[in-house]
Amino acid sequence: MIELTGIVMAYGQARVLHGVDLALPKGSVTALIGPSGGGKSTLLRCVNLLGIPQAGSLKFAGGQAPELGDIEVVFDGRGRLRRDVILKVRRRTGMIFQAFNLFPHRSAVRNVMEGLTAVLGWEEERARARAIELLTKVGLGGKTEAYPAALSGGQQQRVAIARALAHSPELLLCDEPTSALDPELAAEVVETLRALASEGVTMLIATHDLRLAASVAREVAFLDKGRIVESGNPQDIFARPRQERTRAFVSTLTDFVSESMGI
Repeated sequence: MIELTGIVMAYGQARVLHGVDLALPKGSVTALIGPSGGGKSTLLRCVNLLGIPQAGSLKFAGGQAPELGDIEVVFDGRGRLRRDVILKVRRRTGMIFQAFNLFPHRSAVRNVMEGLTAVLGWEEERARARAIELLTKVGLGGKTEAYPAALSGGQQQRVAIARALAHSPELLLCDEPTSALDPELAAEVVETLRALASEGVTMLIATHDLRLAASVAREVAFLDKGRIVESGNPQDIFARPRQERTRAFVSTLTDFVSESMGI
């Protein structure tokens, strides 16, 4: 279980998150939807401590890495944390970015290996085997030595997914994983994430792509102006939203989402 409680995040005088609570059970897939500027990406960055909230707490409990133990981080408003605390949290999370962020001068296999060798100290042979295993899992077993410039956008994002999974994180954070892709390439990434979901990978996905949210997530949370307005399963959020603000947001895509979900 990963729990966020009362998360408050501000940049100067601009408050972006207003006491957000969110629970992510093991094996769950939660999609954060909402308008631009609503706080989706900021919340993801708070989970892996790329941003340090002013208040609230973050807890990882009952994880798959016993040597790390349970972790609870309480934010006290000072904006700083000990390095060992940050590393423990990041050891349990993997993150996929909108812009892929691959090393252009390294092959696909080297991009996936980098964190294992440079950060975790794995031997080259072990890291390479793990990287090839994951690239094969995401459908790129024949592209291990290809450089990013020779890969399509969808393929680059799948390399980024393999890289994020390399250290076996307990939570995969996906920040707009399809927004930089055309529909055909986006479909490749959606299919990869759907396969991971079927294997029980815990995911938190910030997305404008309601097709992704409808087809992969088991829980959808609508985040607007730094607050979770409504949450529930995809069928309820897209076909039977309770809140007027949620209805207004999904109304332009209701027919498309309903058709894709068969509701």
